[in-house]
Amino acid sequence: MRLQDKVALITGSAGGMGKAAAELFAREGASIIVTDVVAGAGEETARGIREAGGKAIFVKADVSKEEDVKQLVAHGIDAFGSIDVLYNNAGIMPTDDGGVTVLSEAVWDRIMDVNLKSAFFCAKHVVPHMLEKRKGSIINVASFVALMGCTVPQDAYTASKGGMLSLTKSFAIQYGPHGVRCNAICPGPIETPLLRVLWTSEEARNLRLNRIPMGRFGEINDIIYMALYLASDESSWTTGAWLVVDGGISSNYF
Repeated sequence: MRLQDKVALITGSAGGMGKAAAELFAREGASIIVTDVVAGAGEETARGIREAGGKAIFVKADVSKEEDVKQLVAHGIDAFGSIDVLYNNAGIMPTDDGGVTVLSEAVWDRIMDVNLKSAFFCAKHVVPHMLEKRKGSIINVASFVALMGCTVPQDAYTASKGGMLSLTKSFAIQYGPHGVRCNAICPGPIETPLLRVLWTSEEARNLRLNRIPMGRFGEINDIIYMALYLASDESSWTTGAWLVVDGGISSNYF
């Protein structure tokens, strides 16, 4: 198994892509720290992993709050002894995001807190444990929109994901000499409930689909298998990378 004897902390793992990653990593031998603000679904994710023969605990936490993150990491260390993989997956993409001329400060702050500040807090409290072992992998979920502009702006989301890319480079340089790697995944449009809320019509959906050279939207497995590679020792010489998994949309001029 590709993650045998590793411990992975996956934020936002009560549902969606985070849950799928937790289940995949568990099947590959990792012990999973499931965390989310949604307690019922988070408990269910952890229970499902245990019932399938894996190891998992659930810790309710709002990862945009430092005290919650401190308690989360402490619970994880108490349960499993270490954290080898930090998967900063938690994120929001609310419909009230937009261009800066119409964007409220409250929406900007909420998106930054969940999408970017959470990665800061989690790294702040996990990295010291990785440095003690001189080994670890941090996986940041960014987005293809951090690499290119869009005529339908989501400026807070875009800025938060650009921040994730910058943190990735900084973490890679700081901690690489101590055996800790950091990489970012830049997903293209993934057909999840988070994206579907932006499709106000079939025309809006097709407008996005027609820009993807591969002819389909991404699927959750397209992203979590990249994360599996980054979590595993197979990527032991990969750090500071921005890995674009977008069906080619960011390469498409017209």
